[in-house]
Amino acid sequence: MPGRWRPAARRALGVFFLAAGFNHFWHTAFYAAIVPPWLPWHTELVWLSGLAEMSLGALVLWRRHARLAGWGLIALCLAVLPANIHMALHPELFPLFPPAALWARLPLQAVLIAWIWWCTHDAAPPPERTP
Repeated sequence: MPGRWRPAARRALGVFFLAAGFNHFWHTAFYAAIVPPWLPWHTELVWLSGLAEMSLGALVLWRRHARLAGWGLIALCLAVLPANIHMALHPELFPLFPPAALWARLPLQAVLIAWIWWCTHDAAPPPERTP
């Protein structure tokens, strides 16, 4: 029964990551500010992660590619985890957000990864047709 919601959840996931990726280009300065200082090329990393989010978000919309895109999105979520940790550890740098909200982002990352897995892990390609 819950499996019947997977296609709709996968489409929502794709749209979510398409929008999130676009947001990296729309609000580049904000995202560059949350990149930990020990990483180089803040703006370029923001653009790269935005492009990855948009590409993988689009790819997850096709069932045939959803599993691969899901693994990519999970890797991307893990790659941006240092930025979320940096924000939580340095709330004084982000006064627009309550410290509790910055800490709440960490378990939400796990929820996002679970959503990605649930939407894509059974999305094996349909069987090949023989002519």
